Amino acid sequence: MGDAIETAKEAADNELVVAFGRLLGAANRLEFLLGRAIEERCGISHLMYEVLLILARAGDPGLPMRTISREQVLTTGGVTRLIDRMEALELVERSDNPDDRRGRLVRLTAAGEAKTVEATRVHLENIQRFFVEPIPAEHREWFAADLRKLSHSARDAIPPLR
Repeated sequence: MGDAIETAKEAADNELVVAFGRLLGAANRLEFLLGRAIEERCGISHLMYEVLLILARAGDPGLPMRTISREQVLTTGGVTRLIDRMEALELVERSDNPDDRRGRLVRLTAAGEAKTVEATRVHLENIQRFFVEPIPAEHREWFAADLRKLSHSARDAIPPLR
C-alpha cells in the first residue's frame, strides 16, 4: 500500500495516514480539554492526577519512585521533582522502603486521597461529555473493545525498557 505513494499529495491524502492523524489529533485535544479542566477545577496537573491514580491502585505501603517513573515514562529526576511538588501540596508522603535501604516509597496522604476523588469526579464528567457522548450508543462497546486491542497491540510491540 505504501509503494503506491508517489507524491506528497498522495501521502497527505492516504486514508490510513489521515485516520491515524485523526486518532492522534483526538487524543491530543482530549488530553488538553480534560487536563485543563482538572487543573482549573482541582488545582493539580493532569500528570499529578495520573500519579495519584497509580498510587491509589497500589495502596499501602506505596510504590518506589522508580516504579512511578516507569509507569509514567519519566526520568528519575523528573519523577523526583514531580513528587517534590506533590509532597509540598501534601498529596503524597515518602517513607522508608523496607526492601531497599536506599530507596523510598511514595503513598497517598488523606489529602491526596480526597484530591483523587475530587479530580476523578471532574474527569468523569468530561469523559462523558467529550469522549462518550460523541460516539453513538450502539458503537460504544465495540469502540472500547477496539481501543483495548489497539492499546495492547502497541504495548506488546514495545521492547522491554532497560
